[in-house]
Amino acid sequence: MNRQEKSKIKSEIRNLKVQERRKEKKKANTKWIIQIFVIAFLISVFMSFISEVTLPKVPLYIGILLVIFFILLGVLFDMIGVAVTASNEKVFHSMNSRKVKGADIAVLFKKNAEKVSSFCNDVIGDICGVVSGSAGITIAASLAKLTNANTLIITLIITALIAALTIGGKAVGKSFAINKADIILYRFSKFISIFYKIKKH
Repeated sequence: MNRQEKSKIKSEIRNLKVQERRKEKKKANTKWIIQIFVIAFLISVFMSFISEVTLPKVPLYIGILLVIFFILLGVLFDMIGVAVTASNEKVFHSMNSRKVKGADIAVLFKKNAEKVSSFCNDVIGDICGVVSGSAGITIAASLAKLTNANTLIITLIITALIAALTIGGKAVGKSFAINKADIILYRFSKFISIFYKIKKH
């Protein structure tokens, strides 16, 4: 590597550092942070209520189905969060100009990709992970009672299984979301457009 190439690399690194400093100087959106905190708290309380109050009172198979539901919900929203980030905004501007249903919502999501991704991946995804884990402990206790097995061993197996399904599901989901980002965002936006309409000025 000659001096000219080394100088070019150093210059590119300096430019990257300058860009990072500019990003750091941007003020944090305090309003959004407060909103996401409140939303996360309320959703977490609701899901935890279902897990802690409902699970002990329902048959074991219903409890297992609820855990699977939480895992799938986490994987689904993780996919949506990745799709919003990876999708092509130009596609949805083109669709929006042709009045395709849901395209205006997709453009809005894409313009706020950081917030949408944070909500889907961090709020819904992480809450589902926590709730499915705690629900798994309740199911493990029920299984231990039914089978007279060691509670610790059953708990370890159940929590490990839930973790493996969650991580594996998200890994597959992320790969799918990156490859099918545009269609996933379009279908999600079309579904949301049933409940939410953007006011035209």
